[in-house]
Amino acid sequence: MDSPLHQRLLVEGSLDRLRSVARVDLARVVTDLATADAGRLAEAEVLFTHWGAPELTEETLRRLPRLRAVVHAAGSVKHHVTDAVWRRGIAVSSAAAANALPVAEFTLAAILFANKRVLDVARDYAAVRTRPDLLPYFSGHGNYHRTVGIVGASRIGRRLLDLLRPHDLDVLLHDPYVDDRQARDLGVEPVGLDELARRSDVVSIHAPQLPETHHMFDARRIALLRDGATLINTARGSLVDTDALTAHLVTGRLHAVLDVTEPDVPPADSPLYTLPNVLLTPHIAGSLGNELHRMTDWAIDEVSRYARGLPFAHPVGSEELSRSA
Repeated sequence: MDSPLHQRLLVEGSLDRLRSVARVDLARVVTDLATADAGRLAEAEVLFTHWGAPELTEETLRRLPRLRAVVHAAGSVKHHVTDAVWRRGIAVSSAAAANALPVAEFTLAAILFANKRVLDVARDYAAVRTRPDLLPYFSGHGNYHRTVGIVGASRIGRRLLDLLRPHDLDVLLHDPYVDDRQARDLGVEPVGLDELARRSDVVSIHAPQLPETHHMFDARRIALLRDGATLINTARGSLVDTDALTAHLVTGRLHAVLDVTEPDVPPADSPLYTLPNVLLTPHIAGSLGNELHRMTDWAIDEVSRYARGLPFAHPVGSEELSRSA
């Protein structure tokens, strides 16, 4: 991780906790294992990583002969954990579950706001500068028995299902890894993706970025969405054909809450920035500000477990990694 980032993560209380279970040398904060001091690397038993961590290839691992564990104080480890890590039997842990909470909270808020058409009402209110005619919003809007479609029972997807449970919403789920019994246990109705698109008032995507999920919402499937539906994407931009979605958004037929897009930053002339039926944010659904400290605390807990000879509470395995975000 870079130096400014570690200063934001390891605030005084967190740093004290980490030092109580491990020997910590902040001089070893590195972004390039190939050029880091060889003597210091040779002593390292645990790597405490975050965003921007260098890739752990076979070559770099040769410089870390004592390495036994990688503890990631963030979400996905796909960007730095390679097959070489598994071959060496190095244990891996991630704070992905901690990062799932703010994404699920963001999505819950987006769902509730979408069903009440909050942004539309606010825009109309600002336009007339007096009490607007709310009658058009009474027909078919609100959060009582609206249909919400969740795509992917991932960590975030399941956390969102937990948050949705107290609400009077009808929840559909599409996930090829979840059978009917598991879906019933989650309190949702399992359906195919096309059926989910047709029936949902709000669709929220929480699937991983895999070859088979690329443009899972393509032009054909986006056309299946019912008029007035809202598509929420807090997962990966590549899961949605942005051009195809934009074509529908420009007509006003659909609404969208997009925290991720393809490309990551839309072109400056993209209508997504100004369309009144689009809420576009720059990938902020995940941990932000003091929410980073939650991930740090989870990671320090894992280092503490390792120091006491206990297995990780949040391990990451190679099989799981192959079908995660």
